[in-house]
Amino acid sequence: MGILNSERLIVGYDLGNQYSQISYAMSESSEVQTLSQVGGAQVYNIPTALYKRQGTNQWLYGREALRGDSGEGVLVENLLSLALDKEPVVIDGESFDPVALLALFFRRSLGLLPQTGVKLTAIMLTCAVLNREILDVLLRMVENAGLKVDRIAIQSYEESFYSYMLHQPKELWIHDAVLFDYRLDRIRVMRMECNKRTTPIVTFVREKDYGFLEVADSLSGEEPASRELSPGEQQELDGALLDIAQEVCGESSVGSVFLIGDGFGQEWMKESLRFLCKGRRVFQGNNLFSKGACCGMQERILPSEVGKSHVFLGNDKLKANIGMRVFRQGEEAYYALLDAGENWYEAEQTTELYIQEGNELVLMITPLAESVVSGGSRLVRIVLEGLLGNTSRLEAHFFLKEENRLSVEIKDLGFGDFRPSSGRVWKEEIAIG
Repeated sequence: MGILNSERLIVGYDLGNQYSQISYAMSESSEVQTLSQVGGAQVYNIPTALYKRQGTNQWLYGREALRGDSGEGVLVENLLSLALDKEPVVIDGESFDPVALLALFFRRSLGLLPQTGVKLTAIMLTCAVLNREILDVLLRMVENAGLKVDRIAIQSYEESFYSYMLHQPKELWIHDAVLFDYRLDRIRVMRMECNKRTTPIVTFVREKDYGFLEVADSLSGEEPASRELSPGEQQELDGALLDIAQEVCGESSVGSVFLIGDGFGQEWMKESLRFLCKGRRVFQGNNLFSKGACCGMQERILPSEVGKSHVFLGNDKLKANIGMRVFRQGEEAYYALLDAGENWYEAEQTTELYIQEGNELVLMITPLAESVVSGGSRLVRIVLEGLLGNTSRLEAHFFLKEENRLSVEIKDLGFGDFRPSSGRVWKEEIAIG
């Protein structure tokens, strides 16, 4: 593997329902590699599956699970969707928590990493979709796995694409970068755009799903297709991809294209590939998201100069700076509470503050993506009804329950011997944008 003398490992883990992948780096600045299941080959997909031998406590995972003799045990696939369903899974007459099964797979698959002379220090998980349900499952999975890791974080496929591009030569994304993710009967297109008028440079990844032909189903699994496509099927696939490519890239500036998925490995892309290669760099593979997750953790630990100059505003990001004007040493100043670009599910702040007079808190909300156009912030007043006294000491807790809704909880702490706490708590929900 070439990393046995390293002291630490940073891991990007792409957790999928059908298969998963693991990429790793030796440090915050070293090259990212992807674990292969077969030495000397690029077999990156680890089937997200377990196999329990009947009458024993022996479990197999990944490719070994699929090879298990079905007459001697039970194969359990699609572990992520089972965990999301929350229903107990009965295996060999015993009921199992589906999150515990997912955690078992997660822990066992990490065993593929080198075990001698290295320490696993940080993991970035990435998934196709991030919502509250999936986040809860992933957090429970990590807890059940019982890993001794300094740092674990979660990001979306969109952000993993962005993180990957940050670590590529800038000429590949001086214009828009486009990713085609081909799975089963659909192609998911991601387009990375940078707004160079903002400081820092605001970066988006826009998405669109396209239905694709059913014949593609046999091409997108863990193994290569077991049969060759007929000339008619190849032409039909090629024409369908060309239509999508012309819609996505035809009338705009695209510098690079990434074709992700085993389905693109077939020799049917002729006209579509010829179109994509006109004036663009085109790359093909299937491990970009796990690599991007590893790059994302590298950025969190030691931000690069290009990372410092850009901020990613994806679907799971807080899209506004939230703060307030306060007095410090007799002068008015801006006090930041939550920063745009944080994952909304990680954005949280608890602070203690004083109100000298009145019963209002005034928040300043500045949408980062719109600040260049609108040029301003909006003020939101929170009235603390029933607050008594000229000077009040408060504890304010700021967090998000969903992407665009800020929750504020304010507790009266009293003011020492002068005024005991009333025990009052005020709660407010504010639409961010």
